[in-house]
Amino acid sequence: MPAKSQVQQQAAGIALSAKRKGKCSDLPEGSASREMCESMSLEELEKYAGTKHSKLKKRKRTKKLYRRKR
Repeated sequence: MPAKSQVQQQAAGIALSAKRKGKCSDLPEGSASREMCESMSLEELEKYAGTKHSKLKKRKRTKKLYRRKR
């Protein structure tokens, strides 16, 4: 599965580099790259990190719920 945003692709690249070196524990606690490093295989990380930037958005949009002011 390819990455859905440039930020996700960059986090996968950081995780892939750390996993190849065997240093997942050196990544910041609670970061997306550390979670990816610990939970994904090398093949999965290579697919995410290898996605072309031209196909991706900068960040994935999330739905925000807005309340009306009364």
